[in-house]
Formats: sequence, structure tokens, C-alpha cells
Amino acid sequence: GLIVMFVVANINYHRFIWTGIVGYVMSIVMLFLVMTPLGYEANGARRWIMVAGVSIQPAEVAKISLIMLLAVVINNSRQNIRKISVTARIFAICLPLAACILLITKNMSSALIVVGIAFVMLFIASPKYSHYIILGIAGVTVIFAYLFTGSGFRSERVAAWLDPESYSSGKGYQTLQALYAIGSGGLTGKGLGQSVQKLGYVPEAQNDMVFSIICEELGLFGGIAAILLFLLMIWRFMVIANNAEDLYGSMIVIGVMAHISIQVILNIAVVTNVMPNTGITLPFISYGGTSVVLLLAEMGLVLSVSKRIKLE
Repeated sequence: GLIVMFVVANINYHRFIWTGIVGYVMSIVMLFLVMTPLGYEANGARRWIMVAGVSIQPAEVAKISLIMLLAVVINNSRQNIRKISVTARIFAICLPLAACILLITKNMSSALIVVGIAFVMLFIASPKYSHYIILGIAGVTVIFAYLFTGSGFRSERVAAWLDPESYSSGKGYQTLQALYAIGSGGLTGKGLGQSVQKLGYVPEAQNDMVFSIICEELGLFGGIAAILLFLLMIWRFMVIANNAEDLYGSMIVIGVMAHISIQVILNIAVVTNVMPNTGITLPFISYGGTSVVLLLAEMGLVLSVSKRIKLE
């Protein structure tokens, strides 16, 4: 991942214009390959494809591909971005990806991130905000309606979110154990490496629930420190985007910022039971393969934009 970041950072980001449409098509193809014998299942979820012994998560490829494609499209449509018809057409680009991720891999959190990336990029690119507020309210309403009117697996997760104690032996178990970890850490924590909950009590402690272990070992202080590091990163993204030499570079940085910030918010919200449990990693901290490499590739793109900022 670090090698990819350094290589990408030292290439002019304008040379990656073609990667958006190629990556978009590849993402769709890879998502359909999940349903073939190449598809790989882990922990009851079929969300990967196995190629030469290496697992690849198509949803992660879709995120970076969408960022690159939308950056080009928004840059080419900057003269007409005020028109709601143009905005709607650009936003519609994310819908096939989101639909495939949701329907094929049953990964609602990644589908939401894809839609969120498109929404944030368009919101910041457009000087007219009124229809985005309406679109945002409508989107949140649809999501809540989808969650609360569902049945089976989805409705159980919502019920466990509302009352995790009543589902302590089922869907609420992971959330409760994560909350125990956070609570037992106190203000300063038990000490680095001294977590008890990660020793088989919190499922996926190294992955989706890693923030709870940070809070257990380093306490409230460690949890806030991790959040502040992400805020510092997002602030630097904003500085780079504001000073980029063109709209294309600015949109790449905004897309990466949207991706990382949405994922951080969702992960911490799930761990602290602010929202229903869904599998989403904490960027750069959670264990991962495809996600870590592609996140670092995104950081390489941001560094490439940053290196070409002309200081007056």
C-alpha cells in the first residue's frame, strides 16, 4: 500500500483521467463476478472475488473509480453545474454501482458510502445548495424507511440497535461487547496491549470494532486522539482542495475526503451504537487487504495534487 502511494504521488494526477471510466466498468464486471465461482464468501457474506489466491473486494475498487470518474465529469460540466438536470445526470452515475453493491454483495454500508461520495462531491462543486438539502432529506428518509420497514436479517439488526440487551446472545452481542470495552477503558485506558475484550469477546476486534479496543486500551483520551487525527487529515484535505491548480484536482481531493470522512463517521457510529450495526472498517486502522491498498492509493492521488500547488 505504501509503495502504491509513493508511486501514485509522483505521477501527475492528470495522467489518471482515463482510470475513472475504466475503473467504473471494471467495478461493475467485478461485482457480477462475485456471483460466479470466482466469488469468495467469508463470515456468511459473499463480497469478494479470489484471483490467483488474492481476495479482492469489488466495492472498494468501485469507490476510488467513482471518485476519479466524477472528478472528470464535474470538471467537464462546471459551466452547467447549476442546472438541476445536469446535477441529476451526474448523480445518476453512482446509482448503478450502489445498486450492484447492495443487490449482489448485500453490502448496504458500502452502497451508502458510494452514494455519499457522489452527493458530497456535487454539493461542494455546485454554488447552488437548495436542491441538495431537499435531496439529502429525501435520501435519509428513504434509508430509514428501508431499515425500519424491512424484514428478517435487516429488521433484527434494527431491533438489536434499539435494545441490544434483549438480543445479547444474537445480533446485539457484538455491539454490547464493544460498549463494554469502551466503558471499561475509562479516561486513560488499561494500557496499550492490555485489552481483555479483544481476546475472543468482541467479534472482529481487529476489523470493524477496532475503535472499541482503542478506547479500552487508551481510554477516552485515546479515542478522542484518534478522532482528532482524522479531523486534522480532513482539514488538510480541505486546504489542498482549496488550493489545487484546477477543478479536476480539487474534486479528486474532495472525493477522497468524502470517502474517508463518511467511513470514519459510520464506523464510530456503529461501534458506539449510534446507528445499527453494519460492517464498515475504520480507515488506515482496521485490518484489511484491498481497502488498505486502495485507501493509500487515494492518499497518493491527494499528495500528487498537493505537490503541484503553486505557492505565491
